[in-house]
Amino acid sequence: MTEEATYSGPNRIFSGIQPTGNLHLGNYLGALKKFTDLQNEGWEGIYCVVDLHAITMPVEPAALQDQTRQIAAAMMAAGLDPDTSTIFVQSSVRAHTELTWIFNCVARMGWLEKMTQFKDKSGKDSERASVGLFDYPVLQAADILAYKATHVPVGEDQKQHLELSRNIAARFNQQFDAPGFFPLPEGLIEGPGARIMSLKDGTKKMSKSDPAENSRINLIDDADTIARKIKKSKTDTHGDMPETVEGLEGRPEVANLVGIYAALSGQSDEQVLAEFGGKGFGTFKPALADLAVDHLSPITQKMRELLDDPAEIDAALRKGAEKANAVAEPIIEEVRRVVGFWQA
Repeated sequence: MTEEATYSGPNRIFSGIQPTGNLHLGNYLGALKKFTDLQNEGWEGIYCVVDLHAITMPVEPAALQDQTRQIAAAMMAAGLDPDTSTIFVQSSVRAHTELTWIFNCVARMGWLEKMTQFKDKSGKDSERASVGLFDYPVLQAADILAYKATHVPVGEDQKQHLELSRNIAARFNQQFDAPGFFPLPEGLIEGPGARIMSLKDGTKKMSKSDPAENSRINLIDDADTIARKIKKSKTDTHGDMPETVEGLEGRPEVANLVGIYAALSGQSDEQVLAEFGGKGFGTFKPALADLAVDHLSPITQKMRELLDDPAEIDAALRKGAEKANAVAEPIIEEVRRVVGFWQA
């Protein structure tokens, strides 16, 4: 479904991170670093710890609270400034759930049944999955459109959900004769570091849910742990580092390590191979470990300082919730009027 893009409001970014598991290098390069770069480029950014999404799967309440603070600490340690960007917890802004219900009455079952992520997460026993897991993409649409966000940094696995958000926005605008009321949010093209793979399997994305601890570099890992994980990372039996990008084909683990080095150093794969091509992994891995430690250690230290003083995190999240509510509530008031809800 498409609509003439007549929205004339300000450009605004929305993105969220689930408070489940430890954040890792892939989360940093694929999300947190990009959020900070966008902030420094002058974008208005709204960044959310999406705890409502987290409970679509079983979760321990105490762990949810701890991990919510950990995500917020990581956002701040990576460079997001609570005075410049909006950092808050999803459940503290009720506009998300209210707009989800309205969008539930706009979206179509056929749209949701096409969502591949539900099939992946629910497995073979989808009838035992929660309704919330099935409806997860509608909540995502509400997350974005509660702020009339125009742009969303998305990974490959979220492009289908972004398209659903666009369809819901277009359907709402059409159904309620409100052209241009909601923007049709666009995905921001991701550059280097958008897809960091497992250190143990270059064909699988680095994941906080992977039971193999050595498959990822956690943001709270110390320098020795980072170096050890990189030293033990899987390569292959095809010899030394290739000298050209073409030589990375068919070598997913090596390509992943080169990609990590490139993303951390701000270089291209070609530049990395110009320096290390033809050399052994005994040379490359220590250099990568040093680079990763230099880049991540300040973030790890800041995260630990923040987590040692949760009052600072909580104060930033309360302030962020106030800022988020100040944006979302007028939009929801207008939605109520457009839909025809009674208002005192």
